[in-house]
Parts: sequence; structure tokens; C-alpha cells
Amino acid sequence: MGLMDLLWIFLMASALQPVLQRRWLEAMRTRKIAQIEEQRGSRVILLVHRQETMSLLGFPVLRYIDVNDSEEVLRAIQLTDPKLPLDIVLHTPGGLVLAALQIARAIEAHEGKVTVFVPHLAMSGGTLIALAADEIVMCRHSVLGPIDPQLEGMPAASIVKVAETKPIAELDDKTLVLADVGRKAIAQLEAAATALLRRHMEEARAREVAARLATGTWTHDYPISAEEAQALGLPVSTAMPSEVLELMTLYPQPVRQQGGGVEYLPVPRSRGSRAG
Repeated sequence: MGLMDLLWIFLMASALQPVLQRRWLEAMRTRKIAQIEEQRGSRVILLVHRQETMSLLGFPVLRYIDVNDSEEVLRAIQLTDPKLPLDIVLHTPGGLVLAALQIARAIEAHEGKVTVFVPHLAMSGGTLIALAADEIVMCRHSVLGPIDPQLEGMPAASIVKVAETKPIAELDDKTLVLADVGRKAIAQLEAAATALLRRHMEEARAREVAARLATGTWTHDYPISAEEAQALGLPVSTAMPSEVLELMTLYPQPVRQQGGGVEYLPVPRSRGSRAG
């Protein structure tokens, strides 16, 4: 076998390696999902968003909850027996209110118990979905986030505040329009969150918690810990099954050319254990 033959074999193997790796991951995910469904007697639905990279140019592409996600999740719920428990695994920075609210309302209407698992984070629209669940299971350091609406990359609550505090003569038409839309968006999300929370707490408390989450109490990226979520009255547990964490390892962050900033040996370690 000549040098050119070896080169062609190397090139073909290099081209096939990503495809084979993706197929292997898909098979492992299917096996793990089936295992969890068998153990818990449930339907498992994952909504996992990672930052992805364009294959040729290497630009980062941010994933978020969109109408395609809501369409797929609604289809999965429709194909599930109404009395069968749902286990929703969430890992997302948020996304479109329309899509998140569609999913939340479908979850709320499901007859069987719905458990939302948050291994790492479910911000913004992810939190809105979690509010619809009967139980939210988080790790000790997992986080939820505020659901205050954003307009053109800015908090609606801040736009409204500017419009209400500055003299109207100093405001342009666009700011006034955004402030008007912002008031409506805040009111709509506050009402939606109140409706979802009524199942877990009294009406007055549901309104209070919804207002804290939707009206700009915190910055939009504020991390709400499991402990703080429990203090708000959300049905949060920290009994995260190890199988869910194992499932998340099968959704790795796409490899970047320069590599990541975190590195460790991917095996459990305990006091007294030795390497090698």
C-alpha cells in the first residue's frame, strides 16, 4: 500500500469520524432515554440548547427556545397518554415568549404528573416552562431566572421607567412606542405567570411571585438558586436523579478549534482514591 493510499484512507476516516461520533451519541441518548422512561414509567422530553458553531466558518450560533421547539414538544405531548407522567429535561438560556408559553400551557393541561428537571440552568422562557410543572427538580447549584420581557435587547421594565421619569419632550417616538409595548408585555407575562402559579399557592401569593419574576425586580440574567426558588414558594426539589445527569453528558458542547477552558478526568473521585 502506497503513501497516497494511506493518505486517502486517512482523509476518508477523518471525514467519517464526526458522522460516526454523532450516530454513536444519538444511539446512546436513545438508550438512556429509554432507560429513564422504563425506570420512572414516564415520557421523557428534552429541551437542550447548546451554543453551536458553524461547521466551516467557526462563528458561534446561539440556540434558544423557538417555534420549532414548541411544535416538537407539543407533538410529543399529544402523542403521550394524557395520564402518563411527563419528565421534561430543560437546559436553555430562554427564548421566544410565544414558544415558551405554548409549551407551558400544554404542560399545565397534561393530566399526568409533570416533572421538570433542571440539571444546570433554565433561564427566562425556560423558567416560564418550569412554572407549569407539578415539580421542579434542580441540582444544588442549578439556576432559574427572571421572566421579564426584553425588547430589542433591552429590559422592557427599564424602557418603561425611562419613559415615565424623563420629560416627554426629551423622548423620541421610538422610545415612547417601546414603552407602550413594554407595559403590555410585562402585564401579559405577569398574568401568564400568575395563572401558572395558582396551582401551587394562593391567588395573592401567586400575583406577588409573578410580579417579582416579570416586572424587572432583578437583572434578566439574575441566577435564582434552588434555595431561593423554594423560598418563593415554587415546588422545587433537589433530589436530582443521577440518570438525568448522565443523560446530559450525551449533549456535549460542540468542540471549538481552540478548545474549552475547563478540563478534568471524566471519572468519579472520592477521598482516598488514587489515579492509575
